[in-house]
Amino acid sequence: MTLTIALSKGRLLTGAEALFTKAGLAFPPQDTRRLIVEAGDLRFLFVKDMDVPVYVEYGVADAGICGSDVLFEAGSDVLVPLDLGFGRCRMVLAAHPSSGFAAAWPPTVRVATKYANVARAFFETRGLAAEIVKLQGSVEIAPGLGLADCIVDMVETGRTLRENGLDEVEEIAATSARLVVNRASDHIKRGEVAALIARLRACL
Repeated sequence: MTLTIALSKGRLLTGAEALFTKAGLAFPPQDTRRLIVEAGDLRFLFVKDMDVPVYVEYGVADAGICGSDVLFEAGSDVLVPLDLGFGRCRMVLAAHPSSGFAAAWPPTVRVATKYANVARAFFETRGLAAEIVKLQGSVEIAPGLGLADCIVDMVETGRTLRENGLDEVEEIAATSARLVVNRASDHIKRGEVAALIARLRACL
């Protein structure tokens, strides 16, 4: 019985390939433009990073690999059996040093981010109202252009923040790549899913 795996061609693809190769599992070539690829006993779907848990939740894919930042944002009803240990980043709140965040947080905040749900929940836990400006990229320039007071974004080294005049105000979450599994597939294809999890776990 073939398992279908959802992947994105983003920052986690190289780590996913290395892990599958180490586990002796087939993996599609990275230079392919095809979005559905058969490799060995597996079928791979290449989708947008935010769509990986959606394809898995609705059973189009049996399993997938995505960042925990995507899971935080999507809130999908999937199983998360493994932290795969690669693609480690941090989700942070950042702002210009002159914003005043270091001294006192303003009661209302305009936030530029790709992670609207995470940002909204973060500010709600502090009793603050946040106006969300949803962007898909280049959020670091938003405060300097007056589009937002601050940003919520992923960082690895913080270099991009610094080069755009932003300081990290607070870390919201540490993130990494996760294996996600469809709940129905975990029952219907129990043997295949368990074998995949075991082979990947043995390589972590």
